Amino acid sequence: MEYSVQLTFREQWLDERLKFNDFGGKIKYLTLTDAARVWMPDLFFSNEKEGHFHNIIMPNVYIRIFPYGSVLYSIRISLTLSCPMNLKLYPLDRQVCSLRMASYGWTTNDLVFLWKDGDPVQVVKNLHLPRFTLEKFLTDYCNSKTNTGEYSCLKVDLLFKREFSYYLIQIYIPCCMLVIVSWVSFWLDQSAVPARVSLGVTTLLTMATQTSGINASLPPVSYTKAIDVWTGVCLTFVFGALLEFALVNYASRSDMHRENMKKQRAACEALDHPDPSDLMEDGNTTFPMVRQCEIHMQQSRPNCCKTWLSKFPTRSKRIDVISRITFPLVFALFNLIYWSTYLFREETEDS
Repeated sequence: MEYSVQLTFREQWLDERLKFNDFGGKIKYLTLTDAARVWMPDLFFSNEKEGHFHNIIMPNVYIRIFPYGSVLYSIRISLTLSCPMNLKLYPLDRQVCSLRMASYGWTTNDLVFLWKDGDPVQVVKNLHLPRFTLEKFLTDYCNSKTNTGEYSCLKVDLLFKREFSYYLIQIYIPCCMLVIVSWVSFWLDQSAVPARVSLGVTTLLTMATQTSGINASLPPVSYTKAIDVWTGVCLTFVFGALLEFALVNYASRSDMHRENMKKQRAACEALDHPDPSDLMEDGNTTFPMVRQCEIHMQQSRPNCCKTWLSKFPTRSKRIDVISRITFPLVFALFNLIYWSTYLFREETEDS
């Protein structure tokens, strides 16, 4: 919520007490380096947090006094200024940071600041910012009224656009890669428990570390940022892949139990049509066993009639196959909604 700037500040005013004879144009102006020798406006930067002058090799300040009493004051300053930012669209946002200059003690009855006609603010042509682009700047007035009077104020609004390429490489692409890596477990064998668990836990921890690292570089705010939506959904997909394996593992054990029941039913069916010689030998003991198997088959037959996919007879395999298709499709749908929403909001704010 702040920015630093190095600027050459100039102000000019007319003080008729400082008129002097230029001896027919021989003296263009007088130069002073001590500002205490002339009257100075009590200007200050109202949104300044800290600042300092430059004194290498000599103090970077000069005062020119012209024959008709005009005074030009110039000084080089480094400032750190507050800039309240709205981070709802971060990192697809634009920020407006202001530089405010006001009179501290003199009211508008005694002192009024005015922008110079023409080009009052000049920016170096080779200005380079690592994460922002200065799109434009606007000059305006910001006079303030208090119980002691009205004070003159000038301001410059600087419109910064955040460079998205850095965040695309450092945040969005790595998060996509982590989500895709978590889908590798869908293609591993369901019996490879150590591999699938370690893959799911590793991607989950990496994604959580990535999320905490992003939030550590941002000020804590009460609203949800665009980057929070992205990291939250990516974390949910990675966590969902881990839960999917838990479901697959449960279904695999259920499939094994069902396979054992099928074997038992096969044995019962063999007893359902016994050899007549065996019935003659031991009819009293065979009939109860056959009857018991028939009762069990009638109870379990409805579950066997449910078919999912003929190609993948086990439920655990079906879950993996469905996840291979469902997870990428849902993630692609999320990307479509995410980028269309936030890019559209960014264009709306610009207009």
